[in-house]
Amino acid sequence: MLIDTHCHLGDAAFTDDFAETLVRAEAAGVAHVVVIGESRESAARALELATSDRRLSATAGVHPHLARGWDQSASRWLADQLGDPRIVAAGEMGLDYHYDNSPRERQRDAFDAQMGLAVAAGKPVVIHAREADEDVAAILRNHPGAAGVLHSWSSGETLLRAGLDLGFYFSFSGMVTFRSWHGDDVIRRIPRDRILLETDAPYLAPVPHRGKRNEPAFVVEVARRIAAVIGPSPEEVERITTENAVRLFGTRVALLTPDP
Repeated sequence: MLIDTHCHLGDAAFTDDFAETLVRAEAAGVAHVVVIGESRESAARALELATSDRRLSATAGVHPHLARGWDQSASRWLADQLGDPRIVAAGEMGLDYHYDNSPRERQRDAFDAQMGLAVAAGKPVVIHAREADEDVAAILRNHPGAAGVLHSWSSGETLLRAGLDLGFYFSFSGMVTFRSWHGDDVIRRIPRDRILLETDAPYLAPVPHRGKRNEPAFVVEVARRIAAVIGPSPEEVERITTENAVRLFGTRVALLTPDP
């Protein structure tokens, strides 16, 4: 079995074939999908999907692109969301200095506040980091009790060391199949019990599906690529990464059957 630990399954890209997408995922051996809620609206959709199908679970948070809207109302909303057992993590949160869709100070404030709420709720965090390694590492170190995952890993040495020191998980997406990928040595440095798999669908479709909409079934290609890098069979990578996902997100992600 495989677990897609980061998928925007509530995105409009799946409106026309949502049911068929899940059928294809199951046929590919994907037993569970963590549906990401990076805003109030997407978190509501993720929770709706997790309620309707036990093969899905949800997260809730505020993406750095939307951090300019972080306020006391957002804080109260997230604290309430994190009390729901169907919400397995806080996020997607973090910093993005590539697009700077929100002022950097507002991004840092929203990220730091969400980290505190997650620790208080006992929920792991899902971290987005783009061209902001030092500041992400600093905020993570300010919350030593946090557990979480650095999603779609492609960052540098500063954040790699911080993540390793703090015991974070590292999730790999279809980027590991791209010709532009040069991070195999980093994959080998990460303990096997800290590796996760994801699609980040509908984005980042792996080879041989480049140019198509990504979807959970394609996470099998990520597993194959990771297996080729670290040595064990794809089946062993599936076992290891599934155990890792259950350890991080809890037993809800081990619920493998749809509701009757």
